[in-house]
Amino acid sequence: MRFSIFHALGAPGRLEEYDRLMDEAREFAVAADRAGYWSVWYTEHHFGHEGYEITPNPVLMGADIAARTDRIRIGQAAAVSTFWHPLRLAEDLAMLDQLSGGRVEVGLGRGLYGREALNLNSAADPRDQEQNRALFDEGLEVMVKAWQGDFFRHKGRFYEFPAPGVKWNHPLSPPDESFVTDGEITALSVVPRSKQRPHPPLWQVIDTPRSIAAAAAKGIQGLFWLPPVSALKGRFELYRDRASEASGREYALGEGIGLVRDVYVADTMEQARRDFEESLLTTYKWVTHWRGLGNLMEEGEEPTGAHTLSYDFLHPRNLLVGTPEFVAERIHELREELNLEHLLLWTTHPGLEHAKAMRSLELFTEKVMPRFAPGDAA
Repeated sequence: MRFSIFHALGAPGRLEEYDRLMDEAREFAVAADRAGYWSVWYTEHHFGHEGYEITPNPVLMGADIAARTDRIRIGQAAAVSTFWHPLRLAEDLAMLDQLSGGRVEVGLGRGLYGREALNLNSAADPRDQEQNRALFDEGLEVMVKAWQGDFFRHKGRFYEFPAPGVKWNHPLSPPDESFVTDGEITALSVVPRSKQRPHPPLWQVIDTPRSIAAAAAKGIQGLFWLPPVSALKGRFELYRDRASEASGREYALGEGIGLVRDVYVADTMEQARRDFEESLLTTYKWVTHWRGLGNLMEEGEEPTGAHTLSYDFLHPRNLLVGTPEFVAERIHELREELNLEHLLLWTTHPGLEHAKAMRSLELFTEKVMPRFAPGDAA
């Protein structure tokens, strides 16, 4: 099993010391790199004056972390590609791949919040899901074209590259048919190319059946977060079935999937709750205000007025919070029920003291992770 870090930065009341938050994020990532974690993933959110979601650029964040680490892979969970110009994002990710020595995992998302979308790219408005999906799909198509070939061209609903009517005549770049026709630019080349060929591995944050099926059919790996094991099983099976159909080979359950879980390890169950409960619930209160509790239901369960957000509600459903023994048992369940290959640990919830996050990482590294070494049983 691969263990990775999901790092969504948040710090209500601390925005005036953003530089210190960066130092803490760096220390966490460097410790994970030295401990042998496989990857670290950064989120993208905008205009978060409340302090709950405060990383606007996961690519830039990844460049900083790549410069301070040696082995850990660098991902985005996610770069909201509908907010980016696709050629700019393709260039930036290719450059990050070069700067990191080929350590990039490209994670993409479509965007959830109107406050962000309508102020960055109105075409990405999440209230129009059909247009949002079409924009995402075309942007991804442009990026893959830009990464795969020396020269490319594209004409679609949202984008046309190269822009028509641009003349080219330069003695240091003699026009030839690969990119010029009748003196006009007809193809482009993204520089640099990514170090990994044809491009870095692709991931998408997914949850609905439509998104799961679409990602699997395209060979894009999936990232999940909230649902309990019973509700995840059908999602994992759908991904397996669609990926098998599209690829012409049999996918294993859990293959190509990463799962984010809220993780905190302490010496006792009581201490884990005492340390982690407030910061954890800060995140869930922020997220479920829009999403509700539906994505936290067990398979076949419907949300009712009796369901209320609390630590006791969450803990049996999706939390890996407790002693090393308890956390290892829950991971063993994920492996047995879902054949999970890739677990992303989210410990750094808004408001959690940095020293406590570091201690949890240390305990997980020393007392949980070794139980899942190749050939070992939990």
